[in-house]
Amino acid sequence: MPNHAPTPTAVKADLMVCPRWIIPVEPYGVVQEDHALIITNGQIVDLLPREAAIQRYTAESIETLPDHVLIPGLVNTHTHAGMTLMRGIADDQPLKTWLEDWIWPLETRWVSTDMVRDGTLLACAEMLLSGITTFNDMYFFPEAAAEAVDQAGIRASLGILAFEVPTAYGHGADDYLNRGLATRDALRDHPRLSFMLAPHAPYTVSDATFDKVATLAAQTGLGIHIHVHETQQEVDDSLRQYGERPLERLERLGILGPQTLAVHAVALNDSDIALMARHNVHMAHCPTANLKLGSGMAPSSQLHAAGINIALGTDGAAGNNRLDLLSEARLAGLLAKGMEQNPGLFPAHSLIYMATLGGARALGLQDQIGSLAIGKHADLCAIALDSTATLPVFDPASQIIHCAGREHVTHVWVDGQCVVKKKHLTEISHGEIYAKAKTWENRFRG
Repeated sequence: MPNHAPTPTAVKADLMVCPRWIIPVEPYGVVQEDHALIITNGQIVDLLPREAAIQRYTAESIETLPDHVLIPGLVNTHTHAGMTLMRGIADDQPLKTWLEDWIWPLETRWVSTDMVRDGTLLACAEMLLSGITTFNDMYFFPEAAAEAVDQAGIRASLGILAFEVPTAYGHGADDYLNRGLATRDALRDHPRLSFMLAPHAPYTVSDATFDKVATLAAQTGLGIHIHVHETQQEVDDSLRQYGERPLERLERLGILGPQTLAVHAVALNDSDIALMARHNVHMAHCPTANLKLGSGMAPSSQLHAAGINIALGTDGAAGNNRLDLLSEARLAGLLAKGMEQNPGLFPAHSLIYMATLGGARALGLQDQIGSLAIGKHADLCAIALDSTATLPVFDPASQIIHCAGREHVTHVWVDGQCVVKKKHLTEISHGEIYAKAKTWENRFRG
C-alpha cells in the first residue's frame, strides 16, 4: 500500500487540489491523470503526481475532486459587464437598430455608477459560475465596475473608454480618456485589476482621438481594445467617409500592433487578414453575438492559418444573451468546421487554449494567468464529468468542449481563493444580486 503520509521534511502549502485529470494548457495538448496542483500565497508552486505531492507537501487545505478535470480559469476577452441588466431587452434586431433605437437611448437615461456597479456584479456572478476568472470590459464608469470586481473576487481588465458622444459619464473623448486614466492611476496597485485603452469603434472615434490613443499606448504600454469590422455596413460606411477600410484607417493612425485586440473582425477580406497578421493583432472572437445580431461569421480558420492569436469573448449579455465562454468555445469550433467543411479544424485542445492562454495573451497577461504553470496566479476552474451528459470519459478535453456546459462547473479559484464552491458563490449573495436585478428591471420597464 502507498504511504499517504507526508515526509517529516514536507513543505507547507496553502492548498492542494487533487482532481482526476488536469489540463495545464502549457504544454499544449497534455492531459495529466492523478496529479495534484500545489498553491501557496495565491500562486501555483508545483504540479506533480498525486502520490509524490502527498509525500512532498503538507497542505492547510486539500480539495479532492475524483470525477473532475481541472483547467485554468477561463478568460473572457470582450464584454460590457454593466449591460447585463439589459439582457433580453431588444432581441432580434440588427446591430445598428439595436444600438441606435434601443441600447443608446436606455443608456442615455439610466447609465450611472449605481447601474454599472449593480450590472457588473450580476455579470461577475454569472461569469464565475461559468468558470470565467478574468474578463475584459468596455463600459462607462470603470471605477464602479472595479467595486463589483473587488466584491466578487474575480479578475478584470477594465477599459479606458473613448468615443465622441457625450454621456452621463463624460463630455467627449478627452473627458473619457482623462477619467479612465485617473481611475487607472487610483487603482494601479489592485492585485486583480489591469487596464486597456478602449476606443469604442472606428465609426464612433475621430482621427484626432485615435492619434491621442496611439500616443497614450506608446507612453503607457497599455493595450488597445476596439470593436472593428463588426459588420459589412461598417466597412461600407468607412469606404464612403474615409476612402479606406476601417483596418486600413487604423493602420494609418498607428492603432494596430501586438498590443491591439480587434473585437468581432467579421467582415474581413484577404488584405484585412494579412494586415492583422503583419501587425500581430489579436482577435476577440464572439461567435454567439455575431450570429444573434445577424452580423455574420468571422473567418476564424483563415485568421488562425495566418498566425493570428484568436481569443474568445461573450460580448455583453444585452446582445448575447449569456456570459458563457464554454458555449462560445464549442460554437467557435463547430462554425469553423462547418464553414470550411473540415472536421479537423480547431480540435478540443485548441479551443481550450483560445479560452484560456489565448485570452491571456490578448490581454497582455500571459505571464500571470492562462495556464497552470509554476509561478502563475492560481486561477482555476474544476468541471465535473460524472453526469449522464459527460459519461463515459475517453478524452477529458473533448468532454469539456463537446459535452460539458457551465452547469458542470463546480469549483472556481482566483488567486487561490475559492470563489465558487460546489456550484455556489462564496463572495456574492444571490439574494443581493436578485434584488438589484429586479430593481433595475422595474426601472427599465417604467
